[in-house]
Amino acid sequence: MKSLYRTLLRHTLFTATSFALGVTALSAQAESFMDDAWAKQACAAWNQNATLTTDLGGQGGWVSNNGGKGFKVLQMYRDGCGAASRIELHIAPKDGKALCVYGGAVQTAKLNPDVDYLMHATDADWSCMGKGSWGCGAMGAMMSGKLQFSGPKMEAANVMGPFGDFLLLTGKVGGEMTTCPGGGKVAATQ
Repeated sequence: MKSLYRTLLRHTLFTATSFALGVTALSAQAESFMDDAWAKQACAAWNQNATLTTDLGGQGGWVSNNGGKGFKVLQMYRDGCGAASRIELHIAPKDGKALCVYGGAVQTAKLNPDVDYLMHATDADWSCMGKGSWGCGAMGAMMSGKLQFSGPKMEAANVMGPFGDFLLLTGKVGGEMTTCPGGGKVAATQ
């Protein structure tokens, strides 16, 4: 009987803890898609994705091509909010993995086009890529022009699988698209 009681108590505590964590995660949703809070959450989500952390890590891997600064920079923005609304992730080699060590406001004024990336798209295309809809996977988004980016294109072509996971990550981190970061109005885009 004691064993059954302990098992039920553990299950109840596990369920209550899981529920509390889920509520916290939902309430932590970014106010606006691709704002500073969204970037922080995207950084945490990156570190929970085995494909991104493992396949892009390792000695001599994607993350090691960082121009000697110790991390790669990924900057992103929504076309309707303009380039001034960019956010930034720093991906660094740590313990053989590619880990996100910063997510938030832009800290890098000048990107190194040999190692860093700048990506932008319309809200409709970010949504499509975030859902992984047909034609919106990594290769489809790049080839069709849904995703505009600058950076080392050959390097990007060699990591299409993990890059696809990154695009899906943009759909997993919540945030409203009705306004721009900072509360500005979303401009009409093509």
